[in-house]
Parts: sequence; C-alpha cells; structure tokens
Amino acid sequence: MKNSTLLKMLPFMIPFAFLIPVLITLSPQWLRLIDIGQLQSLKTVFMGIFLEAVPFLLIGVLVSSLLQWLVPETWIRKIAPAHPVPGVLLASLLGMLFPICECGMIPVVRQLMLKGMPAYMGITFILSGPIINPVVLAATMMAFPSHPEITVVRMGLAFAVSATIGLIVYACVRVHPLKRSLLSFNQQQQNNPTHRHNRTWRGFFVHAGDEFLDMSKYLIIGALLTACIQTFIPRDEMLSLSNGTVGSYAFMMGFAYVLSLCSTSDAFVATAFSHTFTLGPLAAFLVLGPMLDFKGTLMLLSTFRTKFVVILGLLIVVLVLIGSITAEWLLGR
Repeated sequence: MKNSTLLKMLPFMIPFAFLIPVLITLSPQWLRLIDIGQLQSLKTVFMGIFLEAVPFLLIGVLVSSLLQWLVPETWIRKIAPAHPVPGVLLASLLGMLFPICECGMIPVVRQLMLKGMPAYMGITFILSGPIINPVVLAATMMAFPSHPEITVVRMGLAFAVSATIGLIVYACVRVHPLKRSLLSFNQQQQNNPTHRHNRTWRGFFVHAGDEFLDMSKYLIIGALLTACIQTFIPRDEMLSLSNGTVGSYAFMMGFAYVLSLCSTSDAFVATAFSHTFTLGPLAAFLVLGPMLDFKGTLMLLSTFRTKFVVILGLLIVVLVLIGSITAEWLLGR
C-alpha cells in the first residue's frame, strides 16, 4: 500500500476511537478486560496533548489564512535573499518575530512555501521557530534559573541544527519537497481568476476552516497514539533503557519524540530529569522534541513527500545527537 493512500485512510480511523465507549456500554463484560486506571490515564493524557496543541494549531491556520489573504507571491520572492547563508540566518531568527508552536508552524510554512518561499528557508523556519522565540526562551530560563547554560545550549544547538539542515536542503534537494497534490492544487487556484480576486472575510474563514480540518485529523491520530504509548509502556521500563552514556541520549531523545510536548512547556518536564541526567541528554530532549515528535511527524507527512520527511528526521536525530554530545564535552557539569 502506498504511503499517500495510508495517510488518506488515517481520518477514517478516528471513528473507531469513539466505538470503544459504545462497545463497553453495550457489553459491560468488556470492562473486565480493561484496566480502568489505564483507561482513565489514556483519556487524561490524550486530552492533555490535544488541548495543549489545538490553540497553537488554530493560531497557525489563522496566520496561514492571513498570508493567503494579504501577502502576494511577488512579495515573498522579493524578501527571500538570493544567497543561502543570509536566507538561513533570516529563517532561523523568524521565530523571534512570529513565536508559533510546532503544531501551528507547519500550516504557516506550507502557505509561505506555496507563496514562493524557498524550500531551504521553509525547513529552517519549521525547525528553529518553535525553539528560537521569546516565549520558549523565557520558559526555559524560568525552568532552569540556576543553570543558564541549559538555555544557552538549547538556543545555540537549535540554531546550529536548523541552519545546517537548511544549507543541506539548499545544496542537495532538487525536487520541491511539498507534496505534488499541494503544488498542483495551488497552481489551479492561482490560475483561477475568481479565486485570485476573492479577498473577503468569508474566504478568509473558509480557508482557515479547511486548513484546520486538514491538519487536525493528523493531530488527533498522533495524540491518540502518543497517549497509548505513554499509558501502556511503563516509564520505569523506558528509564531502565537509559543505562550508559549512549543510552541516556537515546532515552531522552526517544522520550521527547513519544511525549510530543509543546515547546513552551517541555522545559518544565525536563526539570524532573535534571538530577538524573547531565547537560547533554537534557539538551537533546529540549531540542529534538520541538523539531521532531510523533504527532509532528504525521503532520509533516501530510505536507511533505514521505522520502523527504524520512531523510529530514534522520538528519535531525544525527545532528542533535552530535551537537548535544559536543555540548556535554564542552560545558558538561
């Protein structure tokens, strides 16, 4: 089965989640097969992840609709630097002007890329924006008031990884990473004069609603699967995998991927591990999570080509690992 077909089938999995309480109501003996405590925990974790992400997704689709409504394609092409180094630097610091969480970043960048933003700048912004912004900077400083080096390493490593990947995309990617279906649909819309001149509030909210429904289905599936992993795999068993130097990095990176926390709150979760792990694994947790987590992977797959997402994910893991080990070697406490 093709990956695109599998992704199209994901929304149809959502109703099955609602069949569970119906079956339990009709057949009470099913309750004996389910640990009520785990079911309650599953519901709590799912709602926590979903409700934490929805406001940022909503902000993202509203910003995306404003870009669609107000910003002409020629303007995006004019502000994009001709040389890749200034382009990467600009994209890496855009988060300071537009502090958007990773859940809302994808629809914004998708719209910018459809408007003409170069792919390398879009990918750099997706990776750096959720971390290098004033909200996350303040949250990290509040979470680690006595360890400012953690904040410095988080921001520096996020900048280094996102800029490096942006330059790699510029040098190596020759095919546009957006899905062909998105590119062809956008071309049809641009060739439609009715669409081009329809700048009304109704068109703004219709576009925002379409974007929200398109992205939220992947958020729901990602939040549900993440909640299942967190509920049914005991944390003590995962922690037992962290023995040894390499194991500590692998555990914290895998933990960040599974937890799928918002970048504005993950620093406060990381404080619980500050007495167990050193600077390097903590930095790996704080940088990898906003760049690559479970729900974010599904949202990336809904926008970019599958092969590109796989390679991007591998690059993120390798560069974050190398960078966090280097930070531990230079500044480890």
